[in-house]
Amino acid sequence: MGEQVFKPVEEFREIVSHLKKLVTAHMEMGLEIPTLSASTLDYLNRRTSGFASLEDSRKYVGDCKRCKLGYGRTNLVFGEGLPQARLVFVGEGPGREEDQAGLPFVGEAGRLLTKIINAMGLSREEVYICNVVKCRPPKNRDPEADEIETCLPFLKEQLNLIRPQVICALGRIAAQALLGKEFKITHERGSWHSFMDIPLMPTYHPAYLLRNPSAKRQVWDDIQKIMKHMGLEVKKDG
Repeated sequence: MGEQVFKPVEEFREIVSHLKKLVTAHMEMGLEIPTLSASTLDYLNRRTSGFASLEDSRKYVGDCKRCKLGYGRTNLVFGEGLPQARLVFVGEGPGREEDQAGLPFVGEAGRLLTKIINAMGLSREEVYICNVVKCRPPKNRDPEADEIETCLPFLKEQLNLIRPQVICALGRIAAQALLGKEFKITHERGSWHSFMDIPLMPTYHPAYLLRNPSAKRQVWDDIQKIMKHMGLEVKKDG
């Protein structure tokens, strides 16, 4: 019999996963559990993820061909930003310029998003930006249901690893992917929702603002709600 190899990382994950299940079971039975700090609970959530880091998750996605979008793209656009970001922006999918660069929100809509982020008193390097689908739909059409279903687990993994304070869903497609097809962006944007137990604020996509500049006021109102939730200084004008 060969000597058993000790794998501390795998053993650690198993221990933490068991601990989390035990705590959950005690809570469901109404039993008192030891006091755990918010940072400890956040740590347990992160370490019981399928991956140790966003980099590991990206490696797993690889040269993805799990749906038909993978066969028409130039570059897969996984996401960009701070792995410990307090705020995550989620769009629907890459456009032409994003597909060429392999980075999210680098076109005209992306430049507007950068202005919004800067108006919050933040930089792109301090937030995380990604999309529901990681490959550009042909001719920038809406992602189809099967494409969203295939890609959504990767987005959930990103959010589970980051565990931000707030998710900002940009546009109808992103909001419906996270909140359900019944969501109506024109009626329900600007109100707080939840996804994976993370507060979520839906608002219009920057591309919509390029076509409808009058909606910028509404988006800034939504952004100010995010700022207040994060404890950022709220400015009167955006």
